Amino acid sequence: LVRQKKSTMVLKKLLNRTDAAFDDDFVDPTGWMLANSFAEFLTLHTKEIKYMCMFGYTFYHGKKVFSSLNPDTAFSYKLVQMILACTGGGIMVPIFINAVPVPLGQDAYPIAIMCSFLLHDNFPILREIFALSPWLKGAIILLYETSRAYVVVSLTGAAANAIPPSQFSFPVFGPIICGAIAGCGGAFLPLNKGLDPIKNGLAPNMLSALIAAAFFHIFLSTSLSDGVIDARKKAHLLVAIFFVIHGFSHAFDFSGLFSPPVPAPAVVEKEEETKKND
Repeated sequence: LVRQKKSTMVLKKLLNRTDAAFDDDFVDPTGWMLANSFAEFLTLHTKEIKYMCMFGYTFYHGKKVFSSLNPDTAFSYKLVQMILACTGGGIMVPIFINAVPVPLGQDAYPIAIMCSFLLHDNFPILREIFALSPWLKGAIILLYETSRAYVVVSLTGAAANAIPPSQFSFPVFGPIICGAIAGCGGAFLPLNKGLDPIKNGLAPNMLSALIAAAFFHIFLSTSLSDGVIDARKKAHLLVAIFFVIHGFSHAFDFSGLFSPPVPAPAVVEKEEETKKND
């Protein structure tokens, strides 16, 4: 018995040494994706980053709401309209999966919505500064898209856990639909809008949310993520990068970077005159 105990102890030590050596020698080939401060920001690594992005998210929605309403609109109407715009997906998706809506379960959202609402209501000049300053616009869009990626990823994952599989080994369409609604649900509230938001086709935010939700859900639910360390975080990071690039491409005109410069009208007229004289 003593010899057996000693042998088992020796085996355990050897196994521990080999495991430790394996851990020391193993290198994550995609670990560089998360090993930087920019990735920590896009994945909302801390509560401070989350609250900052939440404020940018509500501020951008407030800019849309107040720009579409008459300045003489009632205070209560503007407030409720902004709440629905900011948390539309966070209201609809939890109802679908029998969970608590986001504005009721997260006290930080009503605080951020109220702060942004008061800024827009009392300082309308902020919307003019937003339109004129590319630096402010870029910063707010970065915060907005980062927070939107977090919403899509969180609610897609929550739907995947709540919806039981049916014909396949995992629920396929339900989480993708919930994730798409999470990224653009505010466009359909209040519900008296019906299908008017998609009357002329899917809006850019709707299409990007659908693509991101499909990628995130299929990647994590299939063998595509097998062997990937921190697969959820890396998928979240890719969704956030996609949203930020998508937001910048629609907010700023980058066509001049890929096309030859257009000559000024005066230069064109001078060239035509010289050709006529020749």
